[in-house]
Amino acid sequence: MTDIPFDDPAALWKRIDKAWFALVAILIGIAIFDTDAFFPTIEFGSGALISTAPFIAFAVLAIGYLKATGAENLLAKAFVGREIQMIALAAVLGGLSPFCSCEVIPFIAALLAVGAPLSAVMAFWLASPLMDPAMFLITSGTLGYEFALGKTVAAIGIGLFGGTLTMLFAKTPVFVNPLREKLQIGGCCGVKEPFTGKPAWKFWTDANRREVFKGTALENALFLLKWLALAYVIEAMMLRYIPAELIAGVLGGEGVGTIFLGGLVGAPAYLNGYAAVPLVEALLNQGMAQGAAMSFMIAGGVSSIPAAIAVWALVKPRVFFAYLGFAISGATLAGMAWQAIA
Repeated sequence: MTDIPFDDPAALWKRIDKAWFALVAILIGIAIFDTDAFFPTIEFGSGALISTAPFIAFAVLAIGYLKATGAENLLAKAFVGREIQMIALAAVLGGLSPFCSCEVIPFIAALLAVGAPLSAVMAFWLASPLMDPAMFLITSGTLGYEFALGKTVAAIGIGLFGGTLTMLFAKTPVFVNPLREKLQIGGCCGVKEPFTGKPAWKFWTDANRREVFKGTALENALFLLKWLALAYVIEAMMLRYIPAELIAGVLGGEGVGTIFLGGLVGAPAYLNGYAAVPLVEALLNQGMAQGAAMSFMIAGGVSSIPAAIAVWALVKPRVFFAYLGFAISGATLAGMAWQAIA
């Protein structure tokens, strides 16, 4: 392993985990500039983590099991048959799959390379970053089962919405010849190539699969811990420093404008799907409308940097901007539907 010299700030900065760094920096800032808030912030964050711990534990074990068994290979079956059937299955499986954003890149690249229609791929792309088993559990534990179920339905719905429109306009200049000349297939998770082997449900009989389970569980546990800890600290700060009247005045209405604004705010403000959950809880407590909250989470999830990079790496800019357009418009529709229900 190469040592990083202390006189090379750029190299040292690259090695620092930005989430842990931000968490420590925020707590130091509170300790210096608002000492009375330091221990209440620690108490709030710790209590929130403890209350969410059962959901985190179940999610971590579930993801480890899915990875160790190779169950994600079953997703390949969504991309065979009639196009409209492929779109429907891709939207459903995208909304339920355990893929992280970087794992989507080699998976989608392989599908595009073998000729899977862009419409089905678009459906999977739109739904995949919005919901997975772990996110469902975290959302249920914080925002309630109804909101988590509503977001799941919205994830599948936006996949159907974008996939169908892509199919209908497949011959227009936006979607003709959509791929970059050189597909950027690299990923950040070191995942294996898709479609290799059948799922092994009794993974514990294989030493390599046991190692995958342990490694995946540990990696996801640390991932959820750091992002949720950061999010809960930010939530405590929002509740303390941002007037509830401000949130209620900007995002507390019931009209389409408020819901659309929630989507626009969610797009650049997103940390990731897990960290967004406590932030939305804080916004709701301060008066954010239910429809705006749903729009915030849908638009932010699809347009978050990891999810967007997965699309940008594979298709031309015109297709990428169509993807973002589907995200904002689909988020607005989802927010309107949730506002009517909630």
